[in-house]
Amino acid sequence: MKYPFNEVEPKWRKYWEDNEVYKTDMSDVEKAIYTLVMFIYPSGSKLHCGHWYNYGPTDSWARFKKLQGNNVFEPIGYDAFGLPAENYAIKTGIHPYDSTMQNIEDIRRQLKEMGCMYDWNAELKTCVPEYYKWNQWLFLQMYQRGLAYRKKAPVNWDPVDQTVLANEQVLPDGTAERSGARVEKKMLSQWFFKITDYADELLGDLDNIDWPEKTKLMQTNWIGKSVGTQVEFKVEGFDEIIKVFTTRPDTLFGVTYVVIAPENEFVGKFTTAENKTQVAKYVEDVQSLSEIDRTSTTKEKTGVPTGTYAINPVNGEKVPIWVGDYVLASYGTGCVMAVPAHDERDFEFAKKYQLPVRKVILEEGTEPEAELTEAFTAPGTMINSGQFDGLDSVEGKEKISDYLEENKQGERQTNFRLRDWLISRQRYWGTPIPIVHCDSCGEVPIELDQLPVELPYDVDFSLGSGSPLAREEDFINTKCPKCGKDAKRDPDTMDTFVDSSWYYLRYPNPNYNEGMFDKERANNWTPVNMYVGGAEHATMHLLYARFIHKFLRDIGMVNSDEPFAKLIHQGTITNNGAKMSKSKGNVVNPDDFIVDYGSDVFRMYLMFMGPYELGGDWSDKGIVGVDRFANRTYVLFKDYEGIAKTAKSPDKFDLASLSETEKSVYRKVNQSVEKYAEELEHFRFNTAVAVMMELINELSKNIADCRDELKVYALERFATLLGPVAPHLAEEVWQTIGKEKSLFEAPVYYDVDKDALTVDSVTIAVQVQGKLRAKIDMPVDSAEEAVKEVVWADDKVKAHTDGKTVVKEIYVKNKIYNIVVR
Repeated sequence: MKYPFNEVEPKWRKYWEDNEVYKTDMSDVEKAIYTLVMFIYPSGSKLHCGHWYNYGPTDSWARFKKLQGNNVFEPIGYDAFGLPAENYAIKTGIHPYDSTMQNIEDIRRQLKEMGCMYDWNAELKTCVPEYYKWNQWLFLQMYQRGLAYRKKAPVNWDPVDQTVLANEQVLPDGTAERSGARVEKKMLSQWFFKITDYADELLGDLDNIDWPEKTKLMQTNWIGKSVGTQVEFKVEGFDEIIKVFTTRPDTLFGVTYVVIAPENEFVGKFTTAENKTQVAKYVEDVQSLSEIDRTSTTKEKTGVPTGTYAINPVNGEKVPIWVGDYVLASYGTGCVMAVPAHDERDFEFAKKYQLPVRKVILEEGTEPEAELTEAFTAPGTMINSGQFDGLDSVEGKEKISDYLEENKQGERQTNFRLRDWLISRQRYWGTPIPIVHCDSCGEVPIELDQLPVELPYDVDFSLGSGSPLAREEDFINTKCPKCGKDAKRDPDTMDTFVDSSWYYLRYPNPNYNEGMFDKERANNWTPVNMYVGGAEHATMHLLYARFIHKFLRDIGMVNSDEPFAKLIHQGTITNNGAKMSKSKGNVVNPDDFIVDYGSDVFRMYLMFMGPYELGGDWSDKGIVGVDRFANRTYVLFKDYEGIAKTAKSPDKFDLASLSETEKSVYRKVNQSVEKYAEELEHFRFNTAVAVMMELINELSKNIADCRDELKVYALERFATLLGPVAPHLAEEVWQTIGKEKSLFEAPVYYDVDKDALTVDSVTIAVQVQGKLRAKIDMPVDSAEEAVKEVVWADDKVKAHTDGKTVVKEIYVKNKIYNIVVR
């Protein structure tokens, strides 16, 4: 008999849908659990293994919580704007809206075949006006409060996708995350969200969320908090002041030059006539370098002098101003003070250009006059520092900061590596920015009652000549909302990370028309209890969502500080050790295996591969073993068809009333229920599946010798263990033994009989010369003398020791009795 998954799975999916088994009662919040996966980007026509590995196991956890009696909300949706659909349109001529909607249809079918308990009443997609209207509303709320602003800035330009990228979308090697193109620098007027206003809170609140430590560390480093002092250097012959931020004010007497970024507005002004040609050429050459190249610790730093001098505020010394590639206009003040004796980068630069190296921090055990062969960067004793000589440099930081503040030449300051979030994109398939540009009035926000600014359908997608929307006359030309004169709409669209920064708040009532989301429901159901998705989103989506949530809290929209209380990252499924990709031809198509084995077996196999956070390597052979388990399970239950109608199981059995075989079954069932719950609770799906495999071995061997009431007891509990990881099969076998209600329609979960977990006997392995020769059953914690007596009475032990001298006997309580002979 073979498990007919091709009949069973469609049958139960239809039942679940027809009876709205997975529709969540949003008014019942007493035991509410909000489970969510990062929603899918419908750029392709099919789900791949990565989606399955993210969605299937997470659904198993959600089902487990539902069976335990919780009111679980598990929605799904589509992150439907973005570049891939637009690039596909350029290539094929198929409109992004049309291809996206078709892909959503295909993906919805696949998601339903997966058998997840998604509440399809809560489905949403971001590319429709009913959703992106609220992106625009969010933008305007931020604009009114000064948190959305436009400025001309050096930006990352992707020459292939022809759009601006946020810093987070540029890889460490200087290429674009999506297209792989070498990123260029351009000066453009762009829109930003002022995430830096929330930097301190974003950093501090990481302590309050249950996220992987590696992800929290990535956000900590990305935010990059530095506590130090801002120092003001006057410039000889100019009224302007150069401000630099330093974490080492104790080294201020060691400054021998100052460096400004090639993009700094002062470059042209401070450069003397005789240096202009050299500086202009240098600035032009640097434009071809990425920020990654310029800040790399391995790349040699370069620079040119401007011919102008800055004045050191603590000693009045004139030091030359240089332009250097390793200083970025977008980071800090765009200027740095150089202390070659105590900074490795400055030391190398000074040696290269023969600039002075002045020691001002003395290393213990060295002489002040000794020449440095490398920068000394540790704390020490201050020297060559005027009235601060002799101070410990840690104390000197405070003393010099005090001096600068008292003389109004600087102030203590906290800086962050985090830059404001650049949200402008010069592409079509995204949310239009709700701003009009008027020659008379400047930037004018669209009135709230005029939202949404809808994305036009008929647009020229071809690359080049700026944003596609800028070429769409009917869209771009409008009237100023303020003065009524001719004006232009903003031609850019928003970064699609705006769409995903708040979507979890709309799921609880996705058709809500009175606002961005239903505040009462959102506050009842958030923060999300369990959020699952890729670790690659650590410094993008996951950071942006935290920022937007905090902003929405500050304007009274939500009553919590964080969007996602607990976060888990899934691992990667590889094929023969390599990441799956179409170009390598090693992509496993889930549909092929679902046709042959069914979705439950496919789901269980993915979970059985290895630890969830690590992933595993695909093997066609491995899935056969899981298929065998499903078939054995089905046959076992068919052998006892209808038994629950004729026999009833008690909540627990008296162990003393059971035969030895029944005790074995009873104990194994309860041990399995306890172990399974512990493993599944913590996303250890591979060991949870292993628990069930061990259980079926026990039941297949011994259940036939049990009384009917115990058979029902065991089968009921086995079915509930199956429920989360093989929901179709679980429903079928639950019905097979005579249960009238669907397992998930009337959730059931069984308590463990703690008495059954207590073992009263153990099997002790007997080894002779390190080889297993016998096994004996003994009462738990038996004394060594009692064990020894039974061991030496065993015929196999006698056979392997007769005629030999016993050298040593070693007893490890409850485990091993080892005999060494010669």
